[in-house]
Amino acid sequence: MRTEPVRHPVPAEPPAGLRRVAINGPTMGTRYSAVFYAPAAVDLDAIGQALAEAVTEVDSQMSTWKPDSDLMRFNRAAVGTWVALPDRLLAVIEAGLEIGRVTDGAFDIGVLDLVQAWGFNDHRHVPDPAATRRLAATARRPAHERLELDRRAGRAIKHAPIGIDLSGIAKGYGVDRLAETLAGFGIEHYLVSIDGELRAAGGKADGTPWRVAVEQPDPARRDVAGVVELAEGALATSGNYRHRATLDGRSFSHTMDPRTGRPVSDLVSSVTIRAPTCMVADAWASAVMVMGEAANALLVERGLSAMTMGAAGAQ
Repeated sequence: MRTEPVRHPVPAEPPAGLRRVAINGPTMGTRYSAVFYAPAAVDLDAIGQALAEAVTEVDSQMSTWKPDSDLMRFNRAAVGTWVALPDRLLAVIEAGLEIGRVTDGAFDIGVLDLVQAWGFNDHRHVPDPAATRRLAATARRPAHERLELDRRAGRAIKHAPIGIDLSGIAKGYGVDRLAETLAGFGIEHYLVSIDGELRAAGGKADGTPWRVAVEQPDPARRDVAGVVELAEGALATSGNYRHRATLDGRSFSHTMDPRTGRPVSDLVSSVTIRAPTCMVADAWASAVMVMGEAANALLVERGLSAMTMGAAGAQ
């Protein structure tokens, strides 16, 4: 990933009347954060409420941890039945399906059965050995072959049994919603994040870029592997070094290879993607964890940059 400083004219001081604000709160089992520069007259209570509502909406529509989410309602629906879904959820599913097509199923949103079999649908991370063996021995069809969307009518249908899991893309979309919310209030300088996914605009008010640390993939401690200077765009990191399950004495990553029905190998420990939106960065970080170097040509075609790290550091 390119980490050269972003060159901006640097004024002597931030524009008059702007103040630095930080707002954060719980979402998606972690926390969101928004750091921005706002005019003194802006209603910070209204901004804080709007930010919380934005991420709550994403979570209530796309969570697999909430039985009453719109996504889980769709997962429970019968095959062959059209189901009305919110437009934001349909947009994320559509994006996931498209990236699935481009990567030949290396990124796939139809992996809920794998996530459940390997124990990553709860906090215990206890695999079901019989289910993992059965799924690894079963030929899989990617989600883009089993789902159909009708965006105009606001609905989706399953043509074959499938369980959708948006954990590889929804958090990034949540970050984009934070960014859209601030932009809607006329905020021009911000850095928003959920866990390790971030999006920036405008740099800091003094003209310098935001500086974002990328973590060294070490499960024993939290160290910085490098710093990216970000004025515009998004970063997302996917890693296999913290959330793991143990089966037959071996430790396995939580990242699934949808093509094999098993967790990915440990050749790559983490991937950080830089992209225009955090939804795209989030999904492609997961895809590159699965594809490794085979993703390089696709990344170049799409103008995306990546930093991959093994246990020894950046590659």
